Amino acid sequence: MKQLILGLAATLMMTTAPIESNAEPTATGDLGLVIERASGSVLLVDQSERAALARIEGLGDLSHASLVYSPDQRFAYVFGRDGGLTKVDIVTRQIVNRVVQAGNAIGGAISDDGQLVAVSNYEPGGVRVFDADTLKMVADIPTGSKTIGLVDAPGRRFVFTMWDTGETWIADFTDSTPQITKIPDMGKNPYDALITANGRTYITGLFGEDGLTALDLWSDTPEPIRVLPDYGRGQQEMPVYKMPHLEGWALTGREFVLPAVGHPQVLWIDADSLSETGRTQTHGQPVFAMARPDGRQVWVNFAHPLNDTIQVIDSVSKEIIHEFKPGPAVLHMEFTPRGHEVWISVRDAGKVMIYDTQTFEKLREIEADSPSGIFFTARAHRTGL
Repeated sequence: MKQLILGLAATLMMTTAPIESNAEPTATGDLGLVIERASGSVLLVDQSERAALARIEGLGDLSHASLVYSPDQRFAYVFGRDGGLTKVDIVTRQIVNRVVQAGNAIGGAISDDGQLVAVSNYEPGGVRVFDADTLKMVADIPTGSKTIGLVDAPGRRFVFTMWDTGETWIADFTDSTPQITKIPDMGKNPYDALITANGRTYITGLFGEDGLTALDLWSDTPEPIRVLPDYGRGQQEMPVYKMPHLEGWALTGREFVLPAVGHPQVLWIDADSLSETGRTQTHGQPVFAMARPDGRQVWVNFAHPLNDTIQVIDSVSKEIIHEFKPGPAVLHMEFTPRGHEVWISVRDAGKVMIYDTQTFEKLREIEADSPSGIFFTARAHRTGL
């Protein structure tokens, strides 16, 4: 028996690929990607080193781009404006696959099990779903409309909304053939949406009428719930310089903080009752209102022509406690997972700037080519991101 065991062990050693004892291990939890919108490239960055590691090129039109990560944090799926879906290996620092799946795309999501990647399209509309490993298309869901607000939901589901028809669809991929649930009357011209971290509440912002609309995804038959029906752009026609991004909403304890459409305000909403609890006047029209991970601060940036400024709001007092000007065209912010730092893309300065969130001291600048979105790999483990 001993000889048999030794023989099996020897066979296993011969058939198993050897591991180089001097191979440098690669950890991805500290990494992230920065979209370089003008050059079709992404910049690989290291949080702890506050440094750029590599530039990966050839990703097409990234003028409006976002990405999601695989559960193991190794692969990024980048959604480009040109309909490109690009799979990037951040360990080998190269593109491993790329398909141009539509004429005009507007973001995407990855299923909770990491096996499916969905892309939301303006042209030809609808949602297309791909195998995360091969990027082979597994489902084409035409909607007859531009689709917005595509998010992942628990249970291998994707939720998305139609700009033209005001419907929200839930696509359930539990089985090989997706089951579609259609929810009408979400409102006129929904422009973006979010899902809460627990996967329960899906909220769409409305451009064509006042207010917002929510869905309780824990309900067996979700019905539209009107939120702030007397507030919005429709109440008083206001010029909108840039649509706010709802995935940049903040949840601070028991309240949502959201950017107002066309108004220099952020709104505070009770997360349970969805009723208004306050307003904070801001420097300009907010684009992102993002909570530090502990929820104590909300960082806000603004639309053109006031997009050189950031304001920090205390979530207890709802008052602005700090204001500064990183530079021209502040586009995006990303907190480190525990919130001790924030990384800010300043497009027209060609820099990513890093700040301490307690002292507001600038810690470092990283050169980047027209930087926009910043995405750390911690997003791999958060619903809706």
